[in-house]
Amino acid sequence: MDEAGICILHAPLFHPAMKNVAPVRRELGVKTFFNMLGPLVNPAFPKYQLTGVFNLELARLYYYLFQKTASRFTVLYALDGYDEISLTGATKAFSNKGERVLTPQDFGVLAHQASTIAGGETVDSSAAIFTAILNNKGSQEQHNVVCANAGMAIATAKDLSPIEGFEEAKASLESGEALKAFKTLQKLSQS
Repeated sequence: MDEAGICILHAPLFHPAMKNVAPVRRELGVKTFFNMLGPLVNPAFPKYQLTGVFNLELARLYYYLFQKTASRFTVLYALDGYDEISLTGATKAFSNKGERVLTPQDFGVLAHQASTIAGGETVDSSAAIFTAILNNKGSQEQHNVVCANAGMAIATAKDLSPIEGFEEAKASLESGEALKAFKTLQKLSQS
């Protein structure tokens, strides 16, 4: 974190309870209570948290529970079914400031077609899309979705508006800072 500005904390390595249930979750092959519980029992006790969820009822439950913490938080559910901001339509956002509906226009963009933001069919094709975006060579729609989600994390942490967070994320991507942080993380992970 100190060198790259980013890190990955894989739950089974850092959370004893998740380590013990991981094999059971894999064997079941379906969403379980632990899919819902994970963000609520983070042993790092983050001061800022952006969480995407898979349905509106869960978003409301998280909203209720996060209000009882000292964290600055945002919980997202795209009303067309995504567990993140898709920019294909409206997204319900719950935060310390209340609840609101975000639209693509809140990020200064028009709505996108789902086909323009589809992920890869394989791990390799998904990695290629990810790499293209970090190299500032993805499609405009891919960049917008990445910047909207990263921007909401930035907005949550810095108490900014969605468009201000979006613009900071966009600047990081366009300047190469996001790619630099990722490459530093890769390098540190291999040592």
